[in-house]
Amino acid sequence: MNRREINRGGSSDGEEQDEDDRPTAPQTETQERSRWRNLSAFWLLGLCNNFAYVVMLSAAHDILRTQNNETSTASTTESPPVSNSSKYDCNRISTAAVLLADILPTLVIKFTAPFYIHLIPYNYRVSVCILTAAGSFLLVSYSTSVAVSLLGVVFASVSSGLGEVTFLSLTAFFSSDVVSYWSSGTGGAGILGSLSYLGLTAAGLSPRSSLLVMLVIPALLLISYFFLLCPPSTLPAWKLPPNTLPYPCPDRRPLISESQKHEKGGHPPLTLARKWQVIKSLLKYMVPLSIVYFAEYFINQGLFELIYFSHSSMSHSEQYRWYQMLYQAGVFISRSSLRCLTIRKIWILALLQCVNAIFLLVGVAYLFLPSLGLAVIFVIIIYEGLLGGGAYVNTFNNIAVESEPEVKEFAMAAACVSDTFGISISGVIAIPVHNYFCGLP
Repeated sequence: MNRREINRGGSSDGEEQDEDDRPTAPQTETQERSRWRNLSAFWLLGLCNNFAYVVMLSAAHDILRTQNNETSTASTTESPPVSNSSKYDCNRISTAAVLLADILPTLVIKFTAPFYIHLIPYNYRVSVCILTAAGSFLLVSYSTSVAVSLLGVVFASVSSGLGEVTFLSLTAFFSSDVVSYWSSGTGGAGILGSLSYLGLTAAGLSPRSSLLVMLVIPALLLISYFFLLCPPSTLPAWKLPPNTLPYPCPDRRPLISESQKHEKGGHPPLTLARKWQVIKSLLKYMVPLSIVYFAEYFINQGLFELIYFSHSSMSHSEQYRWYQMLYQAGVFISRSSLRCLTIRKIWILALLQCVNAIFLLVGVAYLFLPSLGLAVIFVIIIYEGLLGGGAYVNTFNNIAVESEPEVKEFAMAAACVSDTFGISISGVIAIPVHNYFCGLP
């Protein structure tokens, strides 16, 4: 006979109340501790997930310049860098090549994952993220050719792309608060990733040694997910729950009420028609977010390298690192701003970011940016980051708030393809733009 039956049978109302009251205080404290552990874990997951991706973009100029210099000294038959014959100080290969290696695998994962990722338990997904993140730093650090370096960047892309799909889907198992902490963590990855790379290289470490130091991040990702996070019992960690099967056993359905299924976190699998319906409802957020990221990454990987102040005390590579760091600072501030400001009309941010891109493109074409001064460019870059981060955090917050519980996990995973799609298109366009400007006498 259990406790509840004993109470029913012989306890007075006062005794029942006393017995029910006893566990209330410690249970509340435990829940509060679990809540803060989960919020902290999601912030760290966001930080670790985007860290390798950010560092590879911050190191893009160094990766290509170092490899080009080594190649040209090893072989005298190769043509000299474009910077020798152009009024722009350019690498032979655009930094957009690193961007494409850093984003195309993510694009493939994000486009396809919402249709099969639910069949893979979360712990396996996170394990792959940890291994590929560590592999990316090792490959780029010990690389002796551009091809191997780009392979390392691909590993970073796989880790980041799979991680974003996984962790955004994971938010469906927790309170909606975790979305803002995840977003803030991804912004933190931007500022800490670019700033740590800038700081380590400024302190005298080589780019390769700096990347080896970053191996602490995959270890932190492991600790955050497997030890800090307090997952609910309904989370499919190492194995899938029965309700993910394509055809649940019909004779069991009447035994489980809809309220019980909701309490246990179980929802029937979405049909393809239902998934397509959800995606169409998300386009009002997905399209503007794609445009925002197209414009800002066209700036970052297509124009940053061409904005060079030759009379500055900083070298070209140092200026590029500062551009990346300041951009990420703006992203971090805006991705952490959800409690202060929410934006529903993401298209406004898309329009402002396009104006930014057009202004800087015209500035590169007519070479009037140096006359504005380096400080003005720094301010413009921070503003660019504010727009990008604001679009990201508000898009996913709007989706999390508006989505029905049974489609929320899929909606969060499907929407994260938006920024990746915009970034991919920008990388494809940035390469010919780079070649055009660097080919000018």
